[in-house]
Amino acid sequence: MHMLADSVEVVIGVDTHKHTHTAAVLAAATGAVITQVTVPATPAGYQQLLELAGRQSSRRIWAVESTGGYGAGLTRSLAAHHERVVELDRPKRAARRHGAKSDPLDATRAAREALGRDQLAQPRAPGPRAALSVRLAARRSAVQAAGDAQRQLHALIIAAPPALRERLRARSTRQLVAACARLRVHADWDVETSSTAATLRSLARRIRELTSEAADHRQAILARVGAWRPDLPEPESARSWPPPCSAPDPTQAAAPLMLPSPCWAGPPRSRPPAARPSESG
Repeated sequence: MHMLADSVEVVIGVDTHKHTHTAAVLAAATGAVITQVTVPATPAGYQQLLELAGRQSSRRIWAVESTGGYGAGLTRSLAAHHERVVELDRPKRAARRHGAKSDPLDATRAAREALGRDQLAQPRAPGPRAALSVRLAARRSAVQAAGDAQRQLHALIIAAPPALRERLRARSTRQLVAACARLRVHADWDVETSSTAATLRSLARRIRELTSEAADHRQAILARVGAWRPDLPEPESARSWPPPCSAPDPTQAAAPLMLPSPCWAGPPRSRPPAARPSESG
């Protein structure tokens, strides 16, 4: 079993945070701490860490926590200088006495954990893969928010005053969103009915906006995949998106984006059937 200590002389563990990074340099053979330093999470701080590494053996590797989060800037800087980097998941911090924390201890732990593993994760590759990840995360957020707003819409209608409930009942989700988006507050309504109508209108318009945003992200994702991997077949769901209707359907936006895997290099696998959207109320 290949261990990291067999191929390097120095491991630099980095505990990353929003404003600072703490690094611990360890001897790979013994796990002993050579030096530790805390620097700002800025280009100047990254340069300090590179200078620190330059004073160590050239047979070195970095064990960086959260390379796609707080450690993203440092990881890019290290990659630009051809440094070897492995990724460690940020662990749950053990409770310390009086609630104190120690970044040097966490940096040391990161380096020693890397030394103890026979398989190490690589940081996310930049370029097309990272661009896809950003779009997918944004679309996922829009879909989730649209679903939350849709559930709130149904719940409000169930408990709405009779003037609204009878007017909006027995409608499909798409019809409901369209009707609520056009609601107007009447002067003779009581305060509860007026407030409910205004809230329903706001939720419906939010659902429309989020559905449109999710559709935009979807089209950008499909275009990015097509440019990156033109050999991949077009997903069937892309041929009918967005749905041809005057009011976007939140249930359509909530459907999963059926894209082939970017790493696919063989015949496409059969996809599981899409989950049927459910309507509450």
